Amino acid sequence: MGTVPSALKHCLSYQHLLKEQLWIGEPAPPPPAAPHPGQESQASGLPAYVKIVEVGPRDGLQNEKVIVPTDIKIELINRLSKTGLPAIEVTSFVSSRWVPQMADHKEVMRGIERHPGVQYPVLTPNLQGFHAAIAAGATEVSVFGAASETFSKMNINCSIEESIEKFEDVAKSARNMNIPVRGYVSCALGCPYEGNIIPAKVAEVSKRLYSMGCHEISLGDTIGVGTPGSMKRMLEAVMKEIPVRALAVHCHDTYGQALANILTAIQMGVAVVDSSVAGLGGCPYAKGATGNVATEDVIYMLNGLGINTGVNLYTVMEAGNFICTALNKKTNSKVAQASFNTGTVN
Repeated sequence: MGTVPSALKHCLSYQHLLKEQLWIGEPAPPPPAAPHPGQESQASGLPAYVKIVEVGPRDGLQNEKVIVPTDIKIELINRLSKTGLPAIEVTSFVSSRWVPQMADHKEVMRGIERHPGVQYPVLTPNLQGFHAAIAAGATEVSVFGAASETFSKMNINCSIEESIEKFEDVAKSARNMNIPVRGYVSCALGCPYEGNIIPAKVAEVSKRLYSMGCHEISLGDTIGVGTPGSMKRMLEAVMKEIPVRALAVHCHDTYGQALANILTAIQMGVAVVDSSVAGLGGCPYAKGATGNVATEDVIYMLNGLGINTGVNLYTVMEAGNFICTALNKKTNSKVAQASFNTGTVN
């Protein structure tokens, strides 16, 4: 056969490297029972396991200007359910007047295939939304507040204090029904209206959500302005009030800082990360907020750190390719772009 050209050798070696990182070549086995996020640590001090919360079907699609057909949303969720992801945020039970993209929340909830071991949380801004979600089959809900007074009024049409009162009603009803509640804190690293947000304010809102019974508090860099430095300072403040095992980070990649910010959080002990397939997303009430960090890119980084997620990166990339094709748009995932361009995935 003769000698193999050096360029081809390099190409084959490169593709072999990617195949190792992407778990390509054989079907993924069912993920092993994962430890609780943060429960175990490696010698490096990093968590042995990081829980990925996939927010693409809700946070990723809510900002799309053209209404995404219900069957496309359902198919996306069904594909994501087969990847090993432990939690997939499905939809939002908000008024269709405010977020038209989520008007089909009942149909989506009733149409998806639920897989054992996968959580399917939904957003509920108030008691009315909570009861509608439960009636549609929701078994976990999320409430979404903010560390910015102005953003709270723009996003959910009420002050921070008024939002907390609404969330307490939801938390009380959920507790009576044994329904887990997750809490979001938007603008944890900056606000499109108020600019810098002091860490103490983020800690205050987070503490109130945790005290009312939210089992997990997701800290959101809603407009993607954070840096590892501001992430560290914010987490230091919040961790004085809440155990790190109850924290998650939700990073947008507007300024290209999302992975660096996530790594900083993980190094500080956070072991839950929100991300969106293909980097879809943005916030309707945060001008300039581009997509969430791509799930593919987060998993690629965690694989390289030797951190278990239980998620098959290749099948996530396939789900990303599906939704990008349906939306007629290019993926925002650097990993997916590189892999498709090099022919590693076809």
